Amino acid sequence: MKHEEVEAEDNVSTVVQFVLLGFSELPNLQGFLSGLFSIIYMVVLIGNSLIVIITRLDPALHKPMYFFLAHFSSLEICYVSVTLPRILFSLWTQDRSISLLGCATQLCFFLVLGATECFLLTVMSYDRYVAICNPLHYPLVMNPKKCHQLAAGAWLGGMPVQVGQTWQIFSLHFCHSNQINHFFCDIPPILKLACGDTSVHEVSVCVMVMLFAVVPFMLILASYSKIVLTILRLPTAQGRAKAFSTCSSHLLVVVLFFGSASITYLRPKSNHSGGTDKLLSLFYTIVTPMFNPMIYSLRNRDVIAAALRKLLGK
Repeated sequence: MKHEEVEAEDNVSTVVQFVLLGFSELPNLQGFLSGLFSIIYMVVLIGNSLIVIITRLDPALHKPMYFFLAHFSSLEICYVSVTLPRILFSLWTQDRSISLLGCATQLCFFLVLGATECFLLTVMSYDRYVAICNPLHYPLVMNPKKCHQLAAGAWLGGMPVQVGQTWQIFSLHFCHSNQINHFFCDIPPILKLACGDTSVHEVSVCVMVMLFAVVPFMLILASYSKIVLTILRLPTAQGRAKAFSTCSSHLLVVVLFFGSASITYLRPKSNHSGGTDKLLSLFYTIVTPMFNPMIYSLRNRDVIAAALRKLLGK
């Protein structure tokens, strides 16, 4: 593999191009992985696009819950598009090289959209908390202006910090190697290639994870704790069972996304291994974006199915 570098003023070789190793250790599965990821990408694009179209065109779905669901589906399309096309390109062409600027751009979009997902999941849990725990105040609290403000905050809230985080990471010198043992540019494998002590950057990453992942996760748990207490007061067993089923499905996805991401970023660099990092990353970059909209849609499958039939009928 090509290893491009330039000589810095202090005679330390500095990498100017990276090589994403991806799944190169599985040479016999390149065709299978290419087909699998192509199918996943099509499922994500088609499934999420349908949800966005349905919730926009059907007036019956012009409600806060479906408004946030449309934003969530749009986010999943963007989030997966940061990594999967690059993976497919590498599998199809076996060209795994990526420029320093390209790697930084991919990481920046990945971090910004990851923060957006954390915030949007929190906003969606807050919407359900208000709807279930304070139903009389729901139309007043979740008015159109408030919904647009919450959505804008979710999309833009993490942008300045994550852009700064990306600049901080790529201000380092990379002299150990140019081979990133991952399928996309992510912080842990990039820090492994940096010269000198990176402990300050590791602490910075932990702080960012606490701010953008752990705090939203705790807010989601707090919302659902109050939701569960409210559900327990419902008069019918059937209503309670249905509500608990909905909560458990959502919480499973939340734990899958937040858990795998937190483990990846909060572990010390010395404990990282390429195989484990790739497996964990597959969960929060590909698996959860594929299943999240399905699970949210299943909560309202009757309403969405009726809207889809109406749309197809037109």
